[in-house]
Amino acid sequence: MAKRDYYEVLGVERGASEADLKKAYRRLAMKYHPDRNPDDKEAEEKFKEANEAYEILSDASKRTAYDQYGHAGVDPSMGAGAAGAGFGGSNFSDIFGDVFSDFFGGARGNARGGAQRGSDLRYTLELDLEEAVRGTTVTIRIPTLVECKTCSGSGAKKGSTPVTCTTCGGIGQVRMQQGFFSVQQTCPRCHGTGKMITDPCPSCHGMGRVEEQKTLSVKVPPGVDTGDRIRLSGEGEAGSLGGPAGDLYVVVNVREHPIFQRDGKNLYCDVPISFVDAALGGELEVPTLDGRVKLKIPDGTQTGKLFRLRGKGVAPVRGGSPGDLMCRVMVETPVNLSRRQRELLEEFRNTLQSDSSHSPKASGWFEGVKRFFEDL
Repeated sequence: MAKRDYYEVLGVERGASEADLKKAYRRLAMKYHPDRNPDDKEAEEKFKEANEAYEILSDASKRTAYDQYGHAGVDPSMGAGAAGAGFGGSNFSDIFGDVFSDFFGGARGNARGGAQRGSDLRYTLELDLEEAVRGTTVTIRIPTLVECKTCSGSGAKKGSTPVTCTTCGGIGQVRMQQGFFSVQQTCPRCHGTGKMITDPCPSCHGMGRVEEQKTLSVKVPPGVDTGDRIRLSGEGEAGSLGGPAGDLYVVVNVREHPIFQRDGKNLYCDVPISFVDAALGGELEVPTLDGRVKLKIPDGTQTGKLFRLRGKGVAPVRGGSPGDLMCRVMVETPVNLSRRQRELLEEFRNTLQSDSSHSPKASGWFEGVKRFFEDL
């Protein structure tokens, strides 16, 4: 099935800023995360699709390749832009260069032979909000390919050495005639190395690499958020034929918090209060990530009003002043009233009916409704 446009996946314009991309990805990650949608295959696929789109568009070089060539620009199997994006392989010109090199008399060297850099790896790290805000150190285990110790990565049995490939004669390339065109391709037998292993290593079966579980300690800086990436250089897959290892990208996903919602460096929380406290005013204890603080509620407070606690939000990971905690007041309607409580409220309601000044929003709303029907 054809892949959707990455900008369409995230729901942003092609010229979207890094902040817009991050905000869009965070919204989708929270909506479709498997923890919030257990046993929902469709949500899982949408989560993976958003991850893939953000990984490409948040990387400047990969985004440039994607904008120029589309999915072919970032697909390592197609070669377009893959080298620039850090996945190895040939660049976009190789697709046509191989086809037309002989037709126009050009010559290409053995660009694919020799050592190759290992693939980059990706690991999604789940964090609680407190861990993301304060920073932490976590231990992770990842499956990866490492250099075979038995053959030191050569793939050949100890005491033997690779021999020249009999299919390509050590060039690493073969030519195929297709009509008027002479197509140059990677040798299918030696995969471009120009060498064959006649006596493979028993540990890696000639691959030069074996799969292992690697344990790593990851230091998470304070202030990270969903979509942030931590790069561990050289902790990806081992390279082939002595090539350098790839990198490991640890991608942060912050779990939903039962009290706080995060938006950038600001935190939001809903604070329920009784209608008596809202009417008469008072003082409440509200939670912050640093402990409880006092919040003064003035009389006549309406539901939805925001109170700002400065500096009680998140200190950004890239530096700067911490954000604020925004407390949203939610006036609760009392339930399970006793007979006496109902009587008192009935008396209270009767005292309000003769004076609309106690409910300015309600009186203004009814006036608006009255004018609406008069204009019909």
